[in-house]
Amino acid sequence: MEPRDLSSHTVYQAGRGVEEVARELGLDPDDLVKLASNENPFGPSPAAVEAIKAAAESANSYPKASHADLTEKLADEWGVAPSQIWLGNGGDGVLDYLARAALDPGDRVLVPEPGFAYYAMSARFHHGEVAEYRLSKADDFALDAETVLGDYDGERVVYLTSPHNPTGGRFSLDAVATIADETDEETLVLVDEAYGEFADGPSAVELVDERDDVAVLRTFSKVYGLAGVRLGYGVVPEEWADAYARVNTPFAASEIACRAGLAALDDGAHAEKTVETAAWAREYMSETLDAPTWESHGNFVLAEVGDAEAVADELQRRGVIVRDCSSFGLPECVRITCGTKAETRRAVAECNEVLAE
Repeated sequence: MEPRDLSSHTVYQAGRGVEEVARELGLDPDDLVKLASNENPFGPSPAAVEAIKAAAESANSYPKASHADLTEKLADEWGVAPSQIWLGNGGDGVLDYLARAALDPGDRVLVPEPGFAYYAMSARFHHGEVAEYRLSKADDFALDAETVLGDYDGERVVYLTSPHNPTGGRFSLDAVATIADETDEETLVLVDEAYGEFADGPSAVELVDERDDVAVLRTFSKVYGLAGVRLGYGVVPEEWADAYARVNTPFAASEIACRAGLAALDDGAHAEKTVETAAWAREYMSETLDAPTWESHGNFVLAEVGDAEAVADELQRRGVIVRDCSSFGLPECVRITCGTKAETRRAVAECNEVLAE
């Protein structure tokens, strides 16, 4: 007895953790700076931490009330009906729910390359097939309607990442609308806004009210610092709302996650500090790093450093963990998360020394 043929499935390569690197190099974890996974450098929202502690005592109960409370709060914030909010176990869980709701076996999806590997993984898990649209470094990784539509061939789902990981670029709202207009009526345009809070521009949620072919993904992992809790949500067209109950897992987000999310939404000071520091760090890196960078609207910067593996390895030895982007098909680039001001200054200084050697 063996599992089905998984030879076409890829393995998600996450950024390395502080403890893992510290053990390997014989370093004190406290001396390392991890700027590889686009995590919040200030940690989770303090209000969310208190909510997690309080919720631990009720972890024996299913999260029916908290799930409803969080759904209603998010719906109120976005001006949609509660049924249009799909909670999930991280943004990945929401991607799976939308794939379950949209894909029949053999349906094709269109994903960006480079891009988040889980788009294709989720589609294949649900017996879909995958096509790609290429973001070219020669075009500064332009995120526009022409880039996507040039490779579109009737796919059932088109994935747009805005801001895009790992480049930091974004789609304009007009570009999203054009893609939705010029794709088939039965094509869902899914806009992943995991880094949306860091971008100075409107959300594609504005399009959800007026269309039945655009959905938006959001997460609590980045600006709210709840990556380890695993909480995300989708904002879907009203016509899709009823499908959630048919495709989601029972109690799609935990009691602890829901209570943490509710508290984080009310902690405006933590979110504001995170966004402001990321904006400072992006500017500092673009002005000070001795390597070409691309304009970023996320909490990270993509830099062209030559041999990314060698640079990332040497930075690790110096106590700074960045993301080698070879797994994105960019072996000449590293992605550096926006840290605190002290962390960002240290990362830039160490990187410049490595590049000068």
